[in-house]
Amino acid sequence: MVELFLAGGEFMWPILILFIIGLGFVLERFWTLTRASVNTRKFLAKLHNELQEGGIEAAAAVCENTQGPVASILHAGLSRANKGLDHVEKAITNAGSIEMAFLERGMLVLSTVIVLAPMLGFTGTVSGMVNAFDAIKKANDISPAVVAGGISQALLTTLFGLIVAMTIQVFFNYFTSRIDKLIIDMEESSVELMDALVEMQEK
Repeated sequence: MVELFLAGGEFMWPILILFIIGLGFVLERFWTLTRASVNTRKFLAKLHNELQEGGIEAAAAVCENTQGPVASILHAGLSRANKGLDHVEKAITNAGSIEMAFLERGMLVLSTVIVLAPMLGFTGTVSGMVNAFDAIKKANDISPAVVAGGISQALLTTLFGLIVAMTIQVFFNYFTSRIDKLIIDMEESSVELMDALVEMQEK
């Protein structure tokens, strides 16, 4: 493997650096999104129960002791409950924007790696083909032995670039689906909280 990497030429190194950066952000996203995930149904049931029995302060305490964006935005809303439903809705919207930015942090880097890795691989391919034609020109011979080195370099950089891009793409798609689910949970939870507060206000 090391021999193949070295045979790929100088363009293999920036592709490798991109791969390391991508894997670093993959690990960070795994850690962040795992901590952000909660059993939303169970959490909302507990929140609704506390809201009915202990009031807004008890519900806010449940949110404060629960990790994740769903609990964070509901806590923001409950902390403004004494000022009216309009303030609750605005607080939830503002907190939701902040949490979404937090969830999507690092995704731009992953998408950049997905784009740049194959581009660097193709650039290495062009460089390898140029070297192959230079070898033909210098040797004044078109035998396979003369051009094998340049063509091998060209193929290896393309291969490595595509492998890096495909690997990071799989993680990118997985994280995107996790983030979409969390956003849906945030939206549904905020609607349920608003309904519960309206119901309390009517009573």
